Amino acid sequence: MKKIRSYKMLTALLAAIMMISLLSACGNGGGNEGQGSKTNNAAQGDKAGTSNSGSGEVKELSLFIDAPWYPVKEWKGPVADKITEKTGVKLKVTVATDDKQLPLMIASGDLPDLVFTYSNIDRLSDSKLSYPWNELIEKYAPDFKIDKTRIAIHTMDDGNFYTIRNSFATQEEMAKNKFSIGSDGHPGIAVREDILKELGNPPINSLDDFVKVLGMVKKKYPDMVPLIMDKDWLEQYFLEQFGTGVLLDGWYEENGKVDYSIRQPKMLEFFKFMNSLYRNGYILAENFALANDQIDDQYATNGKAFAHSHTVATADTDNIKIKSSGSGSFTFKMLPSALSKDAKVVSSGLGFAGTFITKKNKDPEASIKFLQYLASDEGKKLTMFGVEGEHWTWNNEGHPDLKYNPSDADFVNSNGIKWWYLYNDGVTEGMLSYVPGLQKTKALMETKAITVYKPQIGLIQAQPDSEEKTIKTKIDEMVKNEKVKIYLANSEEEAVANYNSMVKNAEDMGLQKLVDWANTVYEKKKDLFK
Repeated sequence: MKKIRSYKMLTALLAAIMMISLLSACGNGGGNEGQGSKTNNAAQGDKAGTSNSGSGEVKELSLFIDAPWYPVKEWKGPVADKITEKTGVKLKVTVATDDKQLPLMIASGDLPDLVFTYSNIDRLSDSKLSYPWNELIEKYAPDFKIDKTRIAIHTMDDGNFYTIRNSFATQEEMAKNKFSIGSDGHPGIAVREDILKELGNPPINSLDDFVKVLGMVKKKYPDMVPLIMDKDWLEQYFLEQFGTGVLLDGWYEENGKVDYSIRQPKMLEFFKFMNSLYRNGYILAENFALANDQIDDQYATNGKAFAHSHTVATADTDNIKIKSSGSGSFTFKMLPSALSKDAKVVSSGLGFAGTFITKKNKDPEASIKFLQYLASDEGKKLTMFGVEGEHWTWNNEGHPDLKYNPSDADFVNSNGIKWWYLYNDGVTEGMLSYVPGLQKTKALMETKAITVYKPQIGLIQAQPDSEEKTIKTKIDEMVKNEKVKIYLANSEEEAVANYNSMVKNAEDMGLQKLVDWANTVYEKKKDLFK
C-alpha cells in the first residue's frame, strides 16, 4: 500500500509539472524564440513557424520537385526533422522523372500542394493554377515581409507575385557580406598536380599558357585525354575568359541596348578558340555527345584525363572521389577563375527556383507560414548550413564554421543540407561555400572579384505560348545543334563559315524582331533597379 500511495503521489506530481510546462509554453509561443541574432522579419518568421507546431499536430503537404537530377528525394534527415519541428509541416516528396512531367500535370490539372520549379516559373505564375503569395500573406501572414526588389522581379502583369526564387542577391547585398562568395554553380577547370610536376610545373596564368600545357600533355601522354568536359559545362569557363558576359542562349547588354548571345562581338573569337582545342586533339569529339554527366567524372578520377572542366568545386569533389574509391594517389588543383585580362562574369540571374502554392493545396495557410519560416534568418541558416550546434556554429566574424566539407555530396545529401531551400537567398547560400582551405573557396572569391550584377537583363522573359517565346525557343534549339558543327570544324575557315551560317539562320528565323521586343521590355524593366 505504501508503494501504491507513493506511486500515486509521484504521478500527481508529474501531471502538475506537465500542466505548468504546457501553460508556460502557451504563454511564450514555444519558448525558444528570439534567441540569436535575427532581423525583425526573421523573428516574425520564427514565430509563425513555431505557432504552427504548438498543438503538436503535423500536417503533411505534397511537394513536386521539377528537377529530374535532384539529389534528395525524401523528406528525412536532421534538417527536414528540424523544419517539421519548427513549422508543424512535413512534405511528401515526388521528384520529376523528366522535364515533360510537370507540363503534363498542369495540362491535366493534377497538381500537388506545392511545386518547386525553375523551368516553369512563368507557366505557374497564373491565378488559375496558383495562389498569389501577396494575397496569402495579407490574409494569413501579414508580418511576412519581402523586400521590394524581389517583389518587383516576380510581379506578373496581373499585379500579383506567385513565388520568390531562391539563390538571388543584389550586388549591394553581396558587397556587404565578404563571406558570401557564391555557389557551386560557377564554372571551373581542375588539372592533375602530379602531371604538372612531371612537366616541370609550367606556369598557367593565361589561356595561352593553358593551351601550351595541354599540348605538352598530349605529346608526353598520348593515351590521356588532355581536357574532358562535363556535358552541361562545355563552354561556360571559356565564355567567361573571353569576357562575353553571356551564355549561348542568353542576352547581353552593351551601351544601354541588349542583343542575343551569338552576336556578342567577342563570340566569334570564342568559337575559334573552342575549334582550335578540337583540331589540336585536346578535346574529344564524343565529349559533345556524352550520354550522362558521370562519364567525365570517371575520366578524371580514373586517371584518363589531365584537365577536368566542370564547376569551381571540381578539384575538391574529384579529390574526395579519388581518395574514397582508392582509384589513385593523384590530386587535382583548380586553375585561376580568371585566365584573361578580359575575364568577366555578368550575373543576370533572378535566382534559381521558386515554390508555388497551387490551387489544389489543401492548407494554403500552413503553406505560406511554412515558407515564411524558411524565409526567416533561422530558417535560411537551418536549410542551408544544417542544424546549429550539430553541423555548424556561428563565427563572430560573420560566417558559419562548418563541421563538414560542403563538397562532400554524400554527407550533405544524406543529412538534407541545402536542398530544402524552397525559400532562401543568394547571400546565405553564398556563405555555405566559405570554407577556409578549400580550393572552391579560393575559386569563388576570384569569381566574385570579376562579377558584375545585372538582374534587369534576367527580366527579359517571353511569356509561355507567345510569339517571342516561340521564336526564341526555335533559335535556342538551332544554336544548340549548330554550335557543335563550329566546334568540330576541320579548319578555322570552316568554323568561321559555320558561325556565320548560324547567325544568318537565327536572323532568318526572326532574330531581329526578337531583339527589338527584348529592348522594349528592357527599357521598361531596368528602372526597377534604380
